[in-house]
Amino acid sequence: MSQQLDTSRRHSWLRIIRLLPVAGPVTIVAAALNLLIGLLPLGFVIGTSVAVDRVAGTGRGIWAGVGLAVVSLLLQAVLSPFQAAFTELISRRVDAACARRLMRATLTEAPIDRLEQPDLLDRMGDARRGLVEYSATPGAAVAGLIALIARYVQLAGGVVLTGMVLGPVAALVITAAALVARFGERGAQTRYSVLRSRSAAARRKAYYVLDTGSSTAAAKEIRMLGTLPWWRQRADRDSDSYLRPLWRARRRIRLAPFTAYSLVVLAGALAVLIMLRDAAGRGDLSVLGLSLGLQAILIPLRFGVYFPEADSQTQDGMRAYESILAIERAAGQRSPDRRRPGGPAGPVPVRGIAFEKVSFSYPGRGRNVLRELDLELPAGTSTAIVGLNGAGKTTLVKLLSKLYEPTAGRISVDGTGLGEFDARSWQRRLAVIYQDYVRYELDAAANVWLGAPGQMADSEALQRAIEWAGAAEVIATLPEGLATVLSSRYSGGVDLSGGQWQRIALARALFAVQAGASVLVLDEPTAQLDVRAEVAFFDRFLELTRGLTTVVISHRFSTVRRADRIVVLDGGRITEQGSHEELMAAGGQYAGLFELQARRFA
Repeated sequence: MSQQLDTSRRHSWLRIIRLLPVAGPVTIVAAALNLLIGLLPLGFVIGTSVAVDRVAGTGRGIWAGVGLAVVSLLLQAVLSPFQAAFTELISRRVDAACARRLMRATLTEAPIDRLEQPDLLDRMGDARRGLVEYSATPGAAVAGLIALIARYVQLAGGVVLTGMVLGPVAALVITAAALVARFGERGAQTRYSVLRSRSAAARRKAYYVLDTGSSTAAAKEIRMLGTLPWWRQRADRDSDSYLRPLWRARRRIRLAPFTAYSLVVLAGALAVLIMLRDAAGRGDLSVLGLSLGLQAILIPLRFGVYFPEADSQTQDGMRAYESILAIERAAGQRSPDRRRPGGPAGPVPVRGIAFEKVSFSYPGRGRNVLRELDLELPAGTSTAIVGLNGAGKTTLVKLLSKLYEPTAGRISVDGTGLGEFDARSWQRRLAVIYQDYVRYELDAAANVWLGAPGQMADSEALQRAIEWAGAAEVIATLPEGLATVLSSRYSGGVDLSGGQWQRIALARALFAVQAGASVLVLDEPTAQLDVRAEVAFFDRFLELTRGLTTVVISHRFSTVRRADRIVVLDGGRITEQGSHEELMAAGGQYAGLFELQARRFA
């Protein structure tokens, strides 16, 4: 166990050192500054010792010593703000680079099914919190590493001065005592940090309860249902489950080692002080030597204590960075099809998209959501996929979007397997609005533009998308129009209703269509619209998108009857397909469910 910790510690330090170039040349300036700040206390020690010696002697040259001490003190006061500024600059640059790496890994590279696994969710929780908590970021670890230069320079200076006054044996004793204390302290911190890393699951549970119980999103329900006592009790329980084992471990890790290395430091200090006393008793030390010796001994003795500018920063920052590395490693764990670089998608589909004997099951679940599914999506036509909840409709969309890979079978586009295309290139050909679309707390224009970020300058396309989605009335009610932030959490922001948000999301997809997307997929696009608005939307939508390859997912049978083709999905298989008239004439599942829903509305 000890050997594993030592190896892990060395690797962690090497990883942080490799981040130094990310901050750029400023790291060299910061290192030089910390070197100078480390030397200044030594200048103060020498200056005060010279002044004391001159006072005890003739008094001549006292101002030289006083001047050196004062200049050292003033320079340290002047340079300390610059040290803090460089620390902030380095931390921000490194953290920005790490944040970009985390976003790239989670948003573009890592397989979605891998990101949904609990071990990686724990890592993502630590990485995200590490990037927002000032003292626990990878950048803080890099800055803390540079700050250690000043500490070690002071140690080296104190050892040199001790050796000059008392000889090499005293220097060796005081160095050994300081390093034993230092490595004892760092070892305890490392073991505690490892335990904290292993408690990521409990920490994520505790933070979830605390975040949810104090969020505005849950406030209405908590008040109406009177569940605050339950949230308090659950927060206490989950926090105890997370923290109490750590508290017990911290006592075990720190108490005995702290006692041991404190005794070592005490023994070393007593030994050197005895050497100092004996040398002074023999008359081998002047007042200058005695003053230098006393102050020089104190520098190494203070070395083993906690360093507020570096210790927690390096430990917690290294843990956050290791979480980012773990996520990047997971991003590289792809299937052979994903690892093989694909070609550009081009202007597809021309003939159509085909699901060929496609089966799929989510990782960790034995049941297939889709079972040997065969489905044709002819290019330039509208296909409605209907079915009850749990039939596999949304899963089909995720496979089409290349977010997941089929467990068996394949998906082809114009006869070419979807795996032959580069994922990003294919996804640019799609305009998809999922059931759980994102409600960005940004201005209304950005919420639409994000459908095609490369076309943000096209204001005419933006207006067309808004009009096609029926969102013009929504925009007209906003106090600042398209510049209004769609969240009341910000000054001047506005909250939208569910139906209004759905229109904004539809405008986002239609904006992507205008930017070149050739396949439009809407997963329950009108679930939060009333029936009359839903029928009007589909009538207008199918008219506007005529000639575009369109897939509409819905559980309301009555609203998609104008689609070119309707497919019924049940139990992971296609059970019926055809036009509305054909399916009604067949008198099968579609006809029965259509009539059942129609009676409800009647």
